[in-house]
Amino acid sequence: MGIFGRFRKRDPLEIERERRAFLHTSGRITDGRIIDSETNSHGGEIVFYRYTLNGVDFESSEMLTDEQQRG
Repeated sequence: MGIFGRFRKRDPLEIERERRAFLHTSGRITDGRIIDSETNSHGGEIVFYRYTLNGVDFESSEMLTDEQQRG
């Protein structure tokens, strides 16, 4: 890989695949709890969850991918 290859813009889907592969092999750093879910007008499922990391509580939400909904 040349010097310019290091600065190329990477595909966001490629970055996400690599992130998920890393988490799959190395594990998660915290546990979370699903507190709610809903289906949007397009049929997608949104999950709301809460987790603690380094003593700080967080709440977040995420749209599930087709793969996550299947399995």
